[in-house]
Amino acid sequence: MTGMVAQRVESLASSGMKHIPKEYVRPQEELDNIGNVFEEEKKEGPQVPTIDLAEIDSPSEVVRGKCRENLKKAAEEWGVMNLVNHGIPEDLLNRLRKAGETFFSLPIEEKENYANDQASGKIQGYGSKLANNASGQLEWEDYFFHLVYPEEKRDLSIWPTKPSDYTEATSEYARRLRKLATKILEALSVGLGLEGGRLEKEVGGMEELLLQLKINYYPICPQPELALGVEAHTDISSLTFLLHNMVPGLQLFYEGKWITAKCVPNSILMHIGDTIEILSNGKYKSILHRGLVNKEKVRISWAVFCEPPKEKIILQPLPELVTEKDPARFPPRTFAQHIHHKLFRKDEESLPK
Repeated sequence: MTGMVAQRVESLASSGMKHIPKEYVRPQEELDNIGNVFEEEKKEGPQVPTIDLAEIDSPSEVVRGKCRENLKKAAEEWGVMNLVNHGIPEDLLNRLRKAGETFFSLPIEEKENYANDQASGKIQGYGSKLANNASGQLEWEDYFFHLVYPEEKRDLSIWPTKPSDYTEATSEYARRLRKLATKILEALSVGLGLEGGRLEKEVGGMEELLLQLKINYYPICPQPELALGVEAHTDISSLTFLLHNMVPGLQLFYEGKWITAKCVPNSILMHIGDTIEILSNGKYKSILHRGLVNKEKVRISWAVFCEPPKEKIILQPLPELVTEKDPARFPPRTFAQHIHHKLFRKDEESLPK
């Protein structure tokens, strides 16, 4: 293996250290608002909306319309929601979780066989964040990242062979999630006054929309009040679907405050990503969010990012949604240019002023 081997956070966590290395300590302005996640989760206040998808395929136009309306409202106001009655069987979700947990419970040496090498552009595989911004800040997480759909674009040679159910459970989940994405995109399209298939076509359709799975592994942290599992960001995707092991950690920046998402059983949490925010000319929100860690329980989440192809599509507000009163809020860019713009802007922000 070439390139720089990142320090695995899991090995720091299990070393018995009492103080985390300084590169994991967040800047002071962030530390002021990092609380104990278990206490934060109990707080009253605004809650991430829960959307019941049971009626999304109802034969009744009225019933279907009400479900779509709820989805649209959550996308406009929050840009994030818990989906229940989403049609993906609970036993499949449990198999997926078990497969990921089993992989992460393997010895680190064994997981290193799957290590990615970001320096050489090999981003799929087992990894930890390399310091890529000027402050050299690191996040308290390890991860496993790979493309799961369309099936012909997968590289199964890097998928874990242990547990033996990993490939089957993950593939089945990806197939079902892809169908769910179509339903959601259709409802969101109609919510913008467009034809049902429009948004899906704009993000690449059946052939080109990529589903990337990132299993985030957040080890126990001896000083959780100083660290973040993932720093504040918005998702670049069109949609992100998130499943977790019922340990709280996700926070959303809503109306000027960090709100901790409560764990909703049997739900899949869904984010609107930047791509849909751009196409909708800002009508649907891509919300700023981050992940807290804790000193009691390991948190694992399964994030599937639905991404448009990097170069083939120009992302810009759809012409029907641009008016004199509501001009285009985003310049035209390819997905690759959007990613570059965000990284570049972040580096600029973190440079000493």
